[in-house]
Amino acid sequence: MRKRQEKTQVHNRISVLRVERGLSRQALAEEVGVSFQTIGYLERAEYSPSIELALRLAAFFDVPVEQVFSLAPFPPLSETLRSADRGA
Repeated sequence: MRKRQEKTQVHNRISVLRVERGLSRQALAEEVGVSFQTIGYLERAEYSPSIELALRLAAFFDVPVEQVFSLAPFPPLSETLRSADRGA
């Protein structure tokens, strides 16, 4: 008997990237061709994007897709900033 595989959560930084650029969910949705509800579902990790949508979002934010999406949780921004300060 085959063991049922649990669905993997896809973590993302969409809300951080969106807010950093001063965009509403509606404005981002219009830029990438989806509804504002889809952006909300993505931000809350209630929906995993298609490969096409993930690539469109990464291209819009001008970052590698790995900077937007991950299978592992992203470290807190405060931790990332502390690490950068120690390295400088």
